[in-house]
Amino acid sequence: MPLHVLNDSLIFPDPNDGLIEPNGLLAVGGDLSSSRLLAAYQQGIFPWFSEGEPILWWSPDPRAVIDPQQLHNSRSFKKFLQRSDYRVSINTDFSAVIAGCARYHKQTWITDDMLAAYLKLHQLGFAHSIEVWQNNRLIGGLYGIAQGALFCGESMFSSQTNASKVGLYAFCQHFILHGGALIDCQVLNDHTASLGAFELPREVYLTYLKQLQVSAVTQHCYQQQFIEYH
Repeated sequence: MPLHVLNDSLIFPDPNDGLIEPNGLLAVGGDLSSSRLLAAYQQGIFPWFSEGEPILWWSPDPRAVIDPQQLHNSRSFKKFLQRSDYRVSINTDFSAVIAGCARYHKQTWITDDMLAAYLKLHQLGFAHSIEVWQNNRLIGGLYGIAQGALFCGESMFSSQTNASKVGLYAFCQHFILHGGALIDCQVLNDHTASLGAFELPREVYLTYLKQLQVSAVTQHCYQQQFIEYH
């Protein structure tokens, strides 16, 4: 089937119409306005494209997710946690986290336009960051979009050993405490698999998404704060 070209309308095609190859490419064009991004995430769709390309919209099949209660922690990581002096916070410096992710991934898809678009979503209360600190220096983090009791993870970075994993570990504990149920990590790769990610058929993921969108986490979940972890 031909690739859908977006116009001024915020209506996306059915995610189940995504291409088989490349996996899940659904539409092209449009813009990165907050209203379009939110409409996309509400349907399990996300933008992913390189600098200089038109905006590409995806809904891969299968979809990679993490059950926050089943995050994989190796014996070596548990030992690392026992001696770590890292501190973890939520929403204390979103712009620094997304900029750190852009540098870490050499701005492959986190273009200047993407930076501006997700910063706007953060200002509107939909995008959130988790920061990891050592001696008051930001050394890692991750960010994503809240969809009720589901968190759509977008990217993470580390400049010190295990920094992003400590951030994810602390966030999972915090997320569960406040009613969170599932973390979307889009596609399975060696890194996400090492964290315990597994794949769901796209149709099953979309069913979970609809269910969890109406199961909100507590208001305190994304308030700016340092969080404890153990």
